[in-house]
This record gives sequence, C-alpha cells and structure tokens, in this order.
Amino acid sequence: MTHNKVLTLVGIIVLLFIVFNGAVYTVGEGQKAIVTRFGQVIRYSDQPGLHFKTPFVETVHYYDGRIQTLDTKPQTFLTVEKKSVVVDSYVKWRIADLLKFYVSVGGDELQARERLTQVINSGLRDQFGKRTVQEVVSGDRSKIMRILTTTADKEASAYGIQVIDVRIDRVDLPKQVSQSVYQRMRAERTRVAAQLRAKGAEAAEKIRATADREREIILADSYRQAQRIRGEGDAKASEIYAHAYRVNPRFYSFYGSMNAYRKSFKNKHDVMVVDPSAAFFKYLKNPRQ
Repeated sequence: MTHNKVLTLVGIIVLLFIVFNGAVYTVGEGQKAIVTRFGQVIRYSDQPGLHFKTPFVETVHYYDGRIQTLDTKPQTFLTVEKKSVVVDSYVKWRIADLLKFYVSVGGDELQARERLTQVINSGLRDQFGKRTVQEVVSGDRSKIMRILTTTADKEASAYGIQVIDVRIDRVDLPKQVSQSVYQRMRAERTRVAAQLRAKGAEAAEKIRATADREREIILADSYRQAQRIRGEGDAKASEIYAHAYRVNPRFYSFYGSMNAYRKSFKNKHDVMVVDPSAAFFKYLKNPRQ
C-alpha cells in the first residue's frame, strides 16, 4: 500500500512537471507567439495570457509585437548630378502579419532587419538619384521621407512587416568633398569680407574728407569772424581813446605815461638806458605838469 502511494505521488509530480513545463505557455503584452509542430505552423494568433500546447511535440516561438527601431548604417548615394552624399536614416516598423513574417524570413528577426534595410536603401537610392544635392539637403527631405514610408511599407508587407515611418537623420557630403566645399565657402566669405572692408574704407575716406573740409570751412569762417570782431573792437577802442583824448588831452598824456612807467619798471631788475632829458621822464621830473 505504501509502495502504491509512492508511485502515485511520483506520477502526480511527473504529470505536473509535464503540464507546467511542456503543456503551458504564456504570451505577454506586446508579444506575438506562433506554435509549430514539427516545423508546421499550428497557431499564430494567440492573445496575451495563458495557453496550452502538446508537450514535447509543439514548439512556441515568441516575437516582439511592439514598434521597433531599425538604425541603418550611413550609406553613400548618388544624386542626379552624380555627386555623392552620405545619408544616415532610421525606420520605425513592427510585425503586422506574424504568419507571413514567419514563412518569408523563417521567423529570423535578423534576416527580417537585413531585408528591411535593403528595401530602405533601394528606396533612398531611387529618390536621391532623381534630385540634386540642394534639393535633398534643403527642400525635398520631408517629401522624400513621405514617399519612402509609403513605398517601403508596400514592399515590406511581403515579409509581414509594417513600416510606420522612415526618417532621414543627416545628409552629408563625403569628407573629401566636404573639405573642398569648406575651402570654397571660406574663399567666398573671405572675398565678401574683403569687398565689405574695401567699401567701408572708401566710405571712411569720404567721411574723413568731408569732415576735414567742413573743419577747414569752420576754422576759416571762425577766423574771419574773429578778425572782423577784433577789427571792430580795435576801431571802437580807438574811437574811445580818441574821444577821451579830445576831452582831456593832458590827462590822456599823463595816463599813458603812467602806464608806460608801470610796464617799464615792473621788475626791480629792469634797466633802461635813456637820456634823462628825454620827454619820457617829464612827469618824473616835474609831476606838477
């Protein structure tokens, strides 16, 4: 009896092991699962949750059902002018038809990414080959991305893939071409700078010449006015002196002599060699005069 219980317990444990390790599987949120039996697809549309399968016979393959990003390596393409441009892009995609995806690429996500990269590069090559460098750099990038998204989605649908968006990160020229373009741009900017400096120097010379001319005119006019005012002042002074002389000639003579004495003997070291009988000393000899 005890032996039978042991066998029963062992049987139950083995059965539970088989059920929970071989007959039960779980599909998580954001996952897609496909069940195969000896390589043949049995189910591929399981909803998230707990499911059952035949243990040791059926195999479950899990795939990411969320939107994924494929960063393509920078590729070189030729424009309509046969000029090379280096394009860096990425793709937003997801598995839309799991059965078609499994059949077309064998369920290998790496192979699916390689085929999607080929589709994108083919579309880029076609679109860039129709446009000039200026168009792809400045004007038509948004249009190119819209066209690529549509065409890539149609082609990738053969693999059960939905292309949601294609984005172009950068469009650059090759390094050697970029250096040449940079040198040309630098030479052009240097030429423009030299031209602007020349125009500035010319304008400065004109301003300086105008200022010098106006300065000379102002100085000449000021000198003329000063001379006129000085002449008028001298005339007025002479008129006043003459009037004063006519009013009292003797006082004017005395006042003039006093000024002459003051200026002549302003410093104690001043020396004059003059005849004492000269008229210069008449007020010194006889102050009563």
